[in-house]
Amino acid sequence: MKNRTPALLAVISANVIYGLNYVIAKGIMPGYLHPRAIIFLRVSIACIVFWIIASFMKSEKVGRKDLISIFIISFFGISLNQIMFFEGLNLTTSINASILMVGIPIAVLAFSRIFHKFSISSDRLFGMALGTIGAVYLILGYGSIDLSGKSFLGNIFIIINVTSYALYLVMIKPLTAKYHPITIMKWIFLFGFLVIFPVTLPKVIQTDWTIIPINIWLSIFYVVVFATILAYSFNNYSLTRMSAFTNSAFIYSQPAIATLAAVIFGKEQLHYQQIIAAVFIFAGVYFVIRQKKEISV
Repeated sequence: MKNRTPALLAVISANVIYGLNYVIAKGIMPGYLHPRAIIFLRVSIACIVFWIIASFMKSEKVGRKDLISIFIISFFGISLNQIMFFEGLNLTTSINASILMVGIPIAVLAFSRIFHKFSISSDRLFGMALGTIGAVYLILGYGSIDLSGKSFLGNIFIIINVTSYALYLVMIKPLTAKYHPITIMKWIFLFGFLVIFPVTLPKVIQTDWTIIPINIWLSIFYVVVFATILAYSFNNYSLTRMSAFTNSAFIYSQPAIATLAAVIFGKEQLHYQQIIAAVFIFAGVYFVIRQKKEISV
């Protein structure tokens, strides 16, 4: 367990960032930036940063077959994942999106079974059930599910996002044992940028950058630096010492973190339902990560 401590801290940090992101990034779209303009900023800046960092490190050669694998991983983890998430969130409600997002650990489990013959203990199943119950109970406290009109299409986009991100976690795991996290990230974001460039550039050109106020720029900074560069780095590092399933289980904590952030920022009041949900969520995470020996996939 000792050698997992840095990985646990990394994945916790990533999910705190993502949890805060729901509150901080809420006002960016569609009033100031189109979802695809946000994606362009996230992927392009992250690509530049990772290649600059890599330039100060010892060069690491990536095999041709692995580059092909990284391209496929990038398509699911960067291109399709981010386009579907932001386009979906723009059409559906945050409640719908949050509920669907807690399906990621379930999808990771399914893909891990398919690709890696991943076995799961009763403790992990129990923890996953607790996390799902807690997250859904918390999210439904803010309203009902909307399946009408644009929300239905947005829900489909979020489901595609959930599936693609789960594939990303499962497929990238074997590469974390072969290459440095920065090496993987620089190639993933380069390939991701090449794919998203033609579909996002028109929205970037159409954006009126002069009307964006300083508070929105700060939100954009958070989305790019924290929710993209740091969060992806933390998640990738955590996968070097824990399974993709354990990593994904921390996603259950995001609704609780988002709620706590909303309370701290004065946008919500704390209620008994939130406390009960948080107990279920963190108990679920505990049962998932308390394994004495971490399974590799």
